[in-house]
Amino acid sequence: MATITYIEHSGETHKIHVENGKTLMQGAVDNLIEGILGDCGGCCNCATCHVMVDDAWVSKTGSPSEQESELLDAVPEPTETSRLGCQIIVSDDLDGLIVRLPEEQF
Repeated sequence: MATITYIEHSGETHKIHVENGKTLMQGAVDNLIEGILGDCGGCCNCATCHVMVDDAWVSKTGSPSEQESELLDAVPEPTETSRLGCQIIVSDDLDGLIVRLPEEQF
């Protein structure tokens, strides 16, 4: 289990324990964090789980796939560290991960 910090665009912070094997999107939805919708249920089809990974964690979360990159191209205000939360699987290696949520989802 890892502790993930989700920071809403407003600055409100949520430190959540997420089970290994779940995705960042699932952790947010399960804990009712506003700003992560997960409309497609985690199928990498909608981009409503857009997060910005803290710079210190980019190497541990990996790079987006081609499909994920295409979806990220369409989100409002993507950044160099933008990812879809449904594509980042939680493990002990991500304990302490910090992600920021955009002002609005796609």
